Amino acid sequence: MPLRLLIADDHPIVREGLRAAFDGEPGLEVVGEAADGDQAVRLAAELVPDVVLMDLRMPGLDGLSAIRRLSGTGPRILVLTTFDGDVVPALEAGAGGYLLKDAPKEELVRAVHAVHRGETVLAPAVTGRLADHLRRPARGQLSKRELEVLRLVAGGATNKEAAAGLLISEASVKTHLLHIYAKLDVRDRAAAVGEAYRRGLLAR
Repeated sequence: MPLRLLIADDHPIVREGLRAAFDGEPGLEVVGEAADGDQAVRLAAELVPDVVLMDLRMPGLDGLSAIRRLSGTGPRILVLTTFDGDVVPALEAGAGGYLLKDAPKEELVRAVHAVHRGETVLAPAVTGRLADHLRRPARGQLSKRELEVLRLVAGGATNKEAAAGLLISEASVKTHLLHIYAKLDVRDRAAAVGEAYRRGLLAR
């Protein structure tokens, strides 16, 4: 039985190139193509692939959100992207591997098989980012109170309204926001909310 592969990428030319790379490869069969995250989730349920090759930046439901929906449902997920900055969120979401689109065909084929076996595969360019994240575990990890403040802010609450809702002072809310900005590496509340959604810290 060949390993069944689903390709998810919003660029037709990329999907065509990947299909061409895998066609004729012994032990591999491309069973479908998805142009966005929603289609990837739907086709994964219909086609039951062994591995989903997932782009991250797609219209509608993005790759990270699709990975979270697919995590634990059966297929292994191998991220294939142009961007090297999302390795930690992707792995936390449930991806088994993270490669960049400049990876040679042989490396990509090996990675598909390795991820299917349950191994973790990382592009050399992203291992440094992962190591940096592990050396600074507090970065990006919000406390329970910080998440409570961020949820209220995301819902449109002012600092005063957030303070009243949490029974704390307005000054405390401002302090929590400063900590949130530092941990998420952003400069304002709008960017903090957007980054929190991107990382899956807030549910849409």
